[in-house]
Amino acid sequence: MPVDAAGALAAAPRVREIAWDHKDVQLYHLGIGAGRPATDPRELRYTLESRLHVLPSFATVAGGGAPGVIGTLSAPGVDVDLARVLHGGQRLRLHRPVPVRGRASAASRVVAVYDKGTAAVLVLRTEVTDADGPLWTDEAEVFVRGEGGWGGERGPSGRPSPPPADPPDQIVERAVREDQALLYRLCGDWNPLHADPEFAARAGFERPVLHGLCTYGATLKAVVDTLLDGDVARVRDYRTRFAGVVYPGETLRVRMWRTAGTGSAGPGGARTGEARVAVSAVERDDAPVLADTVVRYG
Repeated sequence: MPVDAAGALAAAPRVREIAWDHKDVQLYHLGIGAGRPATDPRELRYTLESRLHVLPSFATVAGGGAPGVIGTLSAPGVDVDLARVLHGGQRLRLHRPVPVRGRASAASRVVAVYDKGTAAVLVLRTEVTDADGPLWTDEAEVFVRGEGGWGGERGPSGRPSPPPADPPDQIVERAVREDQALLYRLCGDWNPLHADPEFAARAGFERPVLHGLCTYGATLKAVVDTLLDGDVARVRDYRTRFAGVVYPGETLRVRMWRTAGTGSAGPGGARTGEARVAVSAVERDDAPVLADTVVRYG
């Protein structure tokens, strides 16, 4: 069987050294759509090195290596065709704000393998630590079509929950450039699904699709800019489930609901709480793109 659950779970963590600087951060921010309008002071904090703040989702590309969904495929016990792989979900926990430049150690291992009958689901956890201690932990959930049915544990339900019934507190729309996927690829995700029409067709798509992690980053930026007054350091935890694709050139509609804890105060008097978020593609009758999306902040 191409997915050896026992072998994947028993394997020792794979450790690599990563490094990044302001150029990597700026490229990432441009890759998720920052810098429009180019001279807006709120955008310059993402694009100008003298004012640079790091959006926490940069952690998913820091160091320039393959993203978790690709890294999972090279894990011990995993040997599958990339065209049958889907990125199911992503979670990021911040232990400290991500610095503009840094060197760190990233230790990755498969921590769960689930049998969904018609697919296998693998969870790859990466712990990143620098000289001062833990920086962040991220988890990538990867669906491999056609690899289930061995009688293993089913794991959590993969069915997305509906968004809150109440009207959202905020709604913003973000246009995705026609070349957004080509730009985002330069951050390290070279999956041809996002650039090659023939490969996209083989994977079952009408044309190349935007990287899920690009939508993930653009959504967090919308939340930070809208609910957190641009303060990237307030983000504590960010998770989502990928519910559908985005095609370059479409428009993202980001709906936000403030939920738990918004009346409490953290250090310095800042509000602490949680936001539920739902993202859809405007041009396709609000087809769901991100579901079960939560941003916790301090």
